[in-house]
Amino acid sequence: MYSRPKCAVQPLPGMGATRPFGETIAGHGLSLRREKTTTLQINVGLVCNLCCRHCHLCAGPSRREMMNAETLGQVLAYAAKNPFETIDITGGAPELHMNIREMIEGFAPLATRVLLRTNLTALQGDAWERLTGLCRDLGVVLIASLPSLNPKQTDAQRGEGVFRRTISSLRQLNAIGYGIPGTGLELDLVSNPPGAFLPPVSQEQAEKRFRDLLDKQWGISFHHLYPFANAPLGRFYRWLEQTGSLEGYLKKLTDRFNPGSVSSLMCRSLLSVDWEGYLHDCDFNLARGLDLGGLRTHISEMDGAPIYGSPIATDNHCYACTAGSGFT
Repeated sequence: MYSRPKCAVQPLPGMGATRPFGETIAGHGLSLRREKTTTLQINVGLVCNLCCRHCHLCAGPSRREMMNAETLGQVLAYAAKNPFETIDITGGAPELHMNIREMIEGFAPLATRVLLRTNLTALQGDAWERLTGLCRDLGVVLIASLPSLNPKQTDAQRGEGVFRRTISSLRQLNAIGYGIPGTGLELDLVSNPPGAFLPPVSQEQAEKRFRDLLDKQWGISFHHLYPFANAPLGRFYRWLEQTGSLEGYLKKLTDRFNPGSVSSLMCRSLLSVDWEGYLHDCDFNLARGLDLGGLRTHISEMDGAPIYGSPIATDNHCYACTAGSGFT
């Protein structure tokens, strides 16, 4: 039976005070419908070595959800029949999947770009070196999470000692060519605010600040920084509730709604498949329990890509993707 992350599937409060997302985009003369699907995002499970405060999926060491061999075979078969520009492997901590190497090797020939999301701490030593060596040999793009340049803030959000281990892993990646200009080995960073506030308005300024400080203090180089707002789902939702910050955070999201971000939202061109093979418009909808276009569909039932122009399921957590610069 399909098991959604229980702590993530909760109604967002304040519906009377917060205008429903669908009404907001309609009020701007906009609609959220699918364009050409170019990215297949695969959530391989919720097992993770960390219990990050901002996690929308409630991933962690106690979770057992993991994509099995049968589902993986179905996803590979679908990707082989329906070429994608990008295949994005995520979790949890996808590094901890027992078949992660076979997964990367299987998907690498099926897309122009294969992305692997990593928290940089799930694997250490020889296991980390073997995985990153395989990624290097196959040209896999690594997307690493670094919430803050402040060690105390990062550790408060992710766990004691995580910042130090993150910096160590980034330096190791630089040593094998990742993030270094001219190598063709792309290393990108994702930053999520360590509290009930939103990322800087200017992505360019935030990237420059990260680049300058990481280079100056640790000699670390990377390609791009993507600062994103935390979605009010899962563990972050619970933290907002516990600290009395939920209503204020939702107001910040709605006040920063940017109609210009809607046209480039990732859900327009992305298909998300969960560890049991069920389809969603994005990983946040997966966490929220919203099926693809509102219809329960398994990947084994899909012959082709989602229909161009078909509707995308939404709820008020979508404000997190349209605040400021948006989430693309």
